This record gives sequence, C-alpha cells and structure tokens, in this order.
Amino acid sequence: MRSGSLAFLAGIFALQQFAELPDWGWCALLIPLSVLAWSWPAVRMPLWFTCGFFWALLRAQLLLAQGGLAPEYEGVDLIAEGTIASLPSQSEHDVRFLFDVDSLRLNDNVLPIPGRVRLSWRNSSAEVRVGDRWRFTVRLKRPSGYMNPGGFDYEGWLYQQGVRATGYVRVARTNAEADGDESAASPGYELLESAPFARPLDRWRQGLSEKISQTLFEQPHQAIIAALAIGVTQDFSEAQWDVLNRTGTTHMISISGLHIGFIAGVMFFLTRRVWAWSSQAALWWPAPKAAAVVALLAAAVYAALAGFSVPTQRSLVMVGVVMAAIIAQRRIPASRVLALSLLAVLLLDPLAVLQAGFWLSFGAVGVILFAMHARWGEPNWWWKWGRVQWVVAIGMLPLMLVLFQRTSMVAPLTNLVAVPWFNSVTVPLTLAGALTLPVSQSAGEFFLDWAQLSVVPVWWFLELAADTPWAQWTQHVPQTWTVMVGCIGTLWLLLPRGVPARWLGAVALAPMILVSPPAPQPGEFWFTLLDVGQGLSAVVRTANHVLVYDTGPKFSEHFNTGEAVVVPYLRYLGVRDVDILMLSHSDSDHIGGARSVLRQTKVAEVASSVPLELAPGATACSTPRAWQWDGVDFTVLYPPPVESGLRRKKDNDVSCVLRVSNAGGSVLLPGDIEIPSEKFLLANAAAQLRADILVVPHHGSMTSSSAEFVNSIAPHYALFPVGYRNRFGFPKAKVVQRYRDVDARMLDSANAGAISFQIGVDGVSAPVLFRTAARRYWHIATVQR
Repeated sequence: MRSGSLAFLAGIFALQQFAELPDWGWCALLIPLSVLAWSWPAVRMPLWFTCGFFWALLRAQLLLAQGGLAPEYEGVDLIAEGTIASLPSQSEHDVRFLFDVDSLRLNDNVLPIPGRVRLSWRNSSAEVRVGDRWRFTVRLKRPSGYMNPGGFDYEGWLYQQGVRATGYVRVARTNAEADGDESAASPGYELLESAPFARPLDRWRQGLSEKISQTLFEQPHQAIIAALAIGVTQDFSEAQWDVLNRTGTTHMISISGLHIGFIAGVMFFLTRRVWAWSSQAALWWPAPKAAAVVALLAAAVYAALAGFSVPTQRSLVMVGVVMAAIIAQRRIPASRVLALSLLAVLLLDPLAVLQAGFWLSFGAVGVILFAMHARWGEPNWWWKWGRVQWVVAIGMLPLMLVLFQRTSMVAPLTNLVAVPWFNSVTVPLTLAGALTLPVSQSAGEFFLDWAQLSVVPVWWFLELAADTPWAQWTQHVPQTWTVMVGCIGTLWLLLPRGVPARWLGAVALAPMILVSPPAPQPGEFWFTLLDVGQGLSAVVRTANHVLVYDTGPKFSEHFNTGEAVVVPYLRYLGVRDVDILMLSHSDSDHIGGARSVLRQTKVAEVASSVPLELAPGATACSTPRAWQWDGVDFTVLYPPPVESGLRRKKDNDVSCVLRVSNAGGSVLLPGDIEIPSEKFLLANAAAQLRADILVVPHHGSMTSSSAEFVNSIAPHYALFPVGYRNRFGFPKAKVVQRYRDVDARMLDSANAGAISFQIGVDGVSAPVLFRTAARRYWHIATVQR
C-alpha cells in the first residue's frame, strides 16, 4: 500500500507536466489496469503509476470538457444568469466572487455555458450574498495570468478551482446617464431571487464572517481570528504576511491538519474519558469507538466552518482514516495510515498535487513519522515537541527551497512557542466564539474578544523574531540533481542515533545552497522583460550586478506586481541585492510595485527622473550619466537635467531612457516617452539609438513609435509590455505595422509571458518565451504576432 500510493502519486504528478493532454481514449484502460494492480504483485508499482496517470487524465478531461469561453466572446457585453457560488471578497474598490453561470446570452443569441466564472464588481453598493441568483451584464475573458519564472501560476489556480473564465460586472450606461440623468440609466444587474437556503452552509459562514467583522471591528488581529474561524485570509496586511513568512508560521492561520487534528485529538481523549465514567455506556459501546465518532464529527464541524476547502478536506480524510481504524479495531501502522490518507485524497482530488499545501502537509507528517517513530516513548514532552520542530525544519528544507526559495531560520523556536499557545488557547476561544455568536451575541463577543487578546503576546513574540536580520534564508531555486542529493541527505541526517556518519547528511544538503544557477560571464548581460500585465518591469544582469527597470502596477493595498512578480523572480535567480532600481517616471503602472521591492530586497540605489515620495533619496536619472559593469555599458540617453531647461512637463516625456550594450548587442529601454521626446533623441542622440532589442515605448500607444524613431532604431526584436486584452487596445495596429515595416520580430508579454535574452560578446541569443517554455495543458493558447 505504501509503495502503491507513492506510485499512484507519481503517475498523477507526471500528467501535470504535459503541455497538451493525451486523448480521451486512453482513459478506457483505467479499470482493467486497476484490477491488475491489485492482483498482479510482480508489476504492481508500474501499474499503480499508470492508474494514477489515467485517473488524473480522466479528471482533467472531464473538467476541461465543461466548456469555457470561446475567444470570439471575450471583451463583449454578455448577459449572464446564475448563482453566487462563494463568499464575496471585499477590497477597497470592488467585490469579487465565484459565479455559477446557468444561462449566457449575446443579445438574443444563447451561448454555450462556460460553467463557473470569477467576477469582480467595482464600486458596488448592492448586497452580494452567496446562494442568491442574479442577472449581470458582464465582460469575460479566458483565464489568464502573469507567466514569470518563480511566479504564481494564476491560471493553474483558476483551473484547480474549476473557473473557466474571469471578468467583471459591467454597469450599463445610457445616453440619458451620459447627459446627467442617472435615474434613467440601466444598471446592468438585477437580483432575480434571494435564496437563503440554496447554499445554507456558505450562507451561514457569510453571516458569521460579517458578525466577526462587526465584533472585532478595527481590532489589530481581526484577520487572524477570521482566518481561524472560517478560513478567510483576505484581510491580512502585507506586514502581517511578512511576519508569518519570516517566522515560518503561516500554517498557524490556515484551517488544515494542524488545527483540525488537534481539535479531533482533544475531543477524542475527552470523550473517551467521559464515556468511560458510565459503565452502562461503556458496555453499550466501547469508549474508544464512541470517542472516534465524536472526534470525527468535531473535525467535520471545523472543516465546515472553513467551507470544506481543499486543505480541510485533506485533513478531514486523514482524521477519518485514523478514526475508521479505531472503530474497526485495527492496529494500522502510522505509515500505512498516511499512505491510505494519501491515496484517498488523490482519489477525491488528483489536482491536489498542484497545491503547495498538499506537499507541505504530507511531507511534514512523513518526515515526523520517519524521524520520531522510535522516540515517542521519551518521558519529556517538551523535549519531544522541540525535536519535532527541528525535524520538520531540516526535513522540509529541500521542499521549501524548491517551492518558495526561502525558509525561516527561526521557525523551530517560533513554532515551539506559538503552536501550543494557538492550539490550546486561541483556537478553542475562536471556535467557542464562532459557534456561540449566532446564538448569543454577548457570549460570542466575550469569547472572540478573549481570542483576539490571546493573539497579542504571541504576535509580539513573532514580530520580535521576524525583525532579526537572520530570520529568513532566501536563495535561488536549487538545481534538480542537488535536490535529489539533498533529500537523501535529509533522510540520512534524521536517522536514529547510533547510525554511523550521520554528519554526511549535512554535507549532502550543501549543494542545494552552494551550487549557483548559471549567470552571465564578464562582458555578457542577460535581459528579461517581465510579464506584469499592463505595465512595465525589466531586469538586466551582468556577471556581478543587477539593475531593475520599473516594477509594474499596483492594483490594491493587497496586490502589486513588485511583490507578485519582481521579488519572486529575483528570489528565483538567487538575487539578494539590487544595485540600481531605476524608476522611469511616476506613472503607477511603472512604479506601483516599488515599495514592495524596496521592502523585500536590499537596493543600493534608486534612480528616477522625477522626485518620488517612496524614495526621497533617489539619485537623478538624466543625461549625461553613463557607467560600466563587468564590461557592459549603461548609458542614460534621456531626459536632460532639470537645470538645462529642456525638459518637457508631461510625465511620460521625462521617462528615463536607458541603453545597455556590449560587443554583441544592445537593448533600449525608453519607458513611456512620446513623440516630442523621440524627436529630441533623434536630434541629440541619433547615433546611440540603434538597438537589437527595443522595449516599445508607451506599450505601443499611438502617442509614441513615430516612423522616424522606429526607422532610426531598426530593432531586430520589438517587445510590447502589455496586458492580456488590455482596455487601451495596446499595441495599436498602426504601431505594429511600423515595426513590421522594419522587419522586427514582435513579441508581447501578454502572449509570451516573460521574455529573456542572453546578449553575449558574439551576439544575441534567441528569445526564451516563458509561456511556451513552462506551458501546461491548463494554460490558454496564445498567438504571437
């Protein structure tokens, strides 16, 4: 069973590496192969692997067969009717929710139903409640997200959630409204049916969420209590996530195995003791069996509070396997329980392998069982608990570096203190408040207030630990062979005392840290245009230096591309220090992520053409600045100094224009300059404009890329930094034609993802398009220009 479960997992994981799914027909082999896997021990492992592969294939084909949105219906007004399918998530300016569509029309034409979609509704004053039926005017697009090395796969996440399109509610405007008569405007939305009993669990959770928000309004740890009560994390601030990440305690605010297992365990032992007090009850049914049922019910109630999210389903399955063994009076080895739980989770949801939490939860339990199986009899509970923390920290190191390129150095200490306190004090108080609040307002408020107060001392301790300079280790993504060696080293290091030369395990871990990824040689530079949607960010690396040009947009207080794209990319490369952060001008789609980059990365210098509040000590980005790094030349071609009196007043027209070159090629980064600035450059720096690679100015707007400017540069590659189906319609067709006229190869970040070049002394390499290189079967098909 143990080896079979692992082989089944390997088969499922193998399918997720495919760029295109194999044909449906192969799924017909699933049943006969499953029979053979049970009855033919000689080839059981390969058969389990094949069964896992075909099971994942069947589920993937069924999910993708649900339809989706045809490309021709993207970006047009559609009438959608359906049901609110999730708790709405409220941000500063909009509300987001899942919407199960059961009718879709374009004018009078009925369209295929795309299934579940994810909608945003900007500046909504209407009350959105889960289970209600609505009619919306919407604009939809196929699932699309940023595609960058080290970044979050948003399209993969949508696929796991069963989301087949995303979009927004479009509030219709009429001529009367345009003339100022807002009462005559058609709103573009209509509540068709209020259905409080359509999704009773989620409806109850939404009401509970609102009551918790009212009870703990503006309390510093309201977000933590809401996360522990109903599993929502939308209200966490950037600073709170930083503390949790740096201290290795993010798992504490997730309703998963840690808390569900603890609640189940407490209820099991309490029920067994109370049940045993009654001899009549014990004779009717053994106390352990009764306790197992109560424990499973308690776990199910807590999972229900979280809406039976995927992590809670996984935890509930594991608890169910353990309790089923107790009820059946079967002594099952812990490793076999883990294998059965793994198999059950994969049968229920093979897409669980796409979630980091799946690997972290099963990996942590597996490491603990491996390292502690002979040590549970130790008399000192605190010694055992402390050892568990070190075991998890060492055992999970390879996985943490692969998934996140970082690990907390203080996690053993912070978890040693915080986890027992949270489990024994904060979680019970939170649950008591959540369960009593709908019945008794005063009792619920009492428990929730104390739960919030119980977080205060622990959070003070976590902030103290997070503030230490060495709290977190960050590095590059380790190479595959070093991870394999590191996993072997981890297991060897965790073997019992008495095994000779356990120190060799630490030696085997070293290559993951010490073997660096490839880097430019002296005289070379590597250039990457990142995919930040409708914005701009690029990274230039030489042998020993890094320059970041712009940081992309900021969408809300909780999301910007500096944190979502730039910092993960730098971490992926192992870059800890940025020599220059060049912010071309003050438009938010260029500097929106700057605060996150400055906060999470050590930046030696910020350069900008305009004064910026976020970087008061920034140096001037203006001519005639030039320097050389590792044999690579950097030249600022524009704007002229302020004191020259030659600057234009428009913000776009003071963008920093940077040229990077070596003996083999050059890159020109012109920011958002417009035609007047292009004319200035043609008059004053025409000889330096020619470049092999051009990041097209102002995203391909008609305000830029004059024919004279394009002809003067004559790039081999023209890169458009644009968002998928952006509202501006960039790049404009006339601009595209101008670059086509000079035989430039045109690439855009929306269709290509991150675009990378290596510019060596012998020339420019072919571009690496990350969307193509990392393509998986759930990613949308794109077409290059």
